[in-house]
Amino acid sequence: MNKQQLLSSAKELQQVNHNTAKEYLEKSEILIGKINTKMLNREDIKNLIGENNLDMMKDNHANHARFIHSILTHYDAETLVDTILWVFRAYRSHGFSMNYWAAQLNAWIEILKEVLSEESYAEIHPYYNWMLIHIPAFVSLSDEKLGSINPVH
Repeated sequence: MNKQQLLSSAKELQQVNHNTAKEYLEKSEILIGKINTKMLNREDIKNLIGENNLDMMKDNHANHARFIHSILTHYDAETLVDTILWVFRAYRSHGFSMNYWAAQLNAWIEILKEVLSEESYAEIHPYYNWMLIHIPAFVSLSDEKLGSINPVH
């Protein structure tokens, strides 16, 4: 999948309603705490993020929540795709494995289902599902930009 195809698929995502974005923001600290706990409790965390990257992972989770809130508030497919590609390049260059993204996004989905109202979860889940199913494309496209420096990550 090339970037244009990825962008076309992102354009199919629907803008969520104001109350959904508001609920995500209001519960973001709870969400961040839960994702950090869930990921830190994984036995394979060092394999997923590399050595000495726990603080970087926690920063990623906080940045993720802020970014997703901004996307939920003012959806722009190009911003979504470009930012995710940048994140993949940046974090993978620091030793985060591609498996981290699947583990993290699956954890977010579980936590969102637990914390958010059914209505908000139903509107937000397509974004997370879209990110999850497009991990191979993000890896491939970020490898191109990384110059395949670290293709197994």
